[in-house]
Amino acid sequence: MSALDLPAASALWTEGPTGVDASQRIGSRLYICLTIYIKYHIFKNMNIDPEAFFRALADATRQRCLVLLQQEGELCVCELTHALDAAQPKISRHLAHLREAGLVSDRRDGLWIHYRLNPALPEWAQTVLRATAEGVAGRKPFASDKAALARMPDRPFSRDWA
Repeated sequence: MSALDLPAASALWTEGPTGVDASQRIGSRLYICLTIYIKYHIFKNMNIDPEAFFRALADATRQRCLVLLQQEGELCVCELTHALDAAQPKISRHLAHLREAGLVSDRRDGLWIHYRLNPALPEWAQTVLRATAEGVAGRKPFASDKAALARMPDRPFSRDWA
C-alpha cells in the first residue's frame, strides 16, 4: 500500500489486515495515521513529496533536462530535444513527469512550450538541484548537452515569465 492509497488505508482502518491480532491492528492504524499526517501536514508545506522528487531524479533523461534548466533558466521543448539529441515525444514525456512531480513549471507561447524549474520548490530541493548541476557541469553527457545547446541555430525567443 502506498502512502496515498486512501481507499486501502480506509479498509485497513475499518477491517484490519486479515489474520492478525488486535495489537497488530492497532499498529496498522497507527501507521496509517502517521502516514496521513506526514503526507498532508508536513510535506504539504514543502509543495513536493521527497519520494517523488528523488524518483524524478532517478532517470538520466530527466537529470539532463533538470541540469540544463538549472543552468539556463528557461528552455523550450525544441531546445531540450536538440541539446539531448532525443526525440520530441521522449523529451515531452519526461518533462510531463517532472511537471507532475512538481519539479518544473511550463508556459505556452504560441507554438512553443517553455519549461523552467518550479519557483515554488522548497529550499532543500533547490539546493539539491543546484549542487547537482554544479557537480556534473564538466562531466559527460551534461557538458555535451550544454555545448550542443550553445550551437543550436535559430533558438526561439524566450520572454520573461509574467
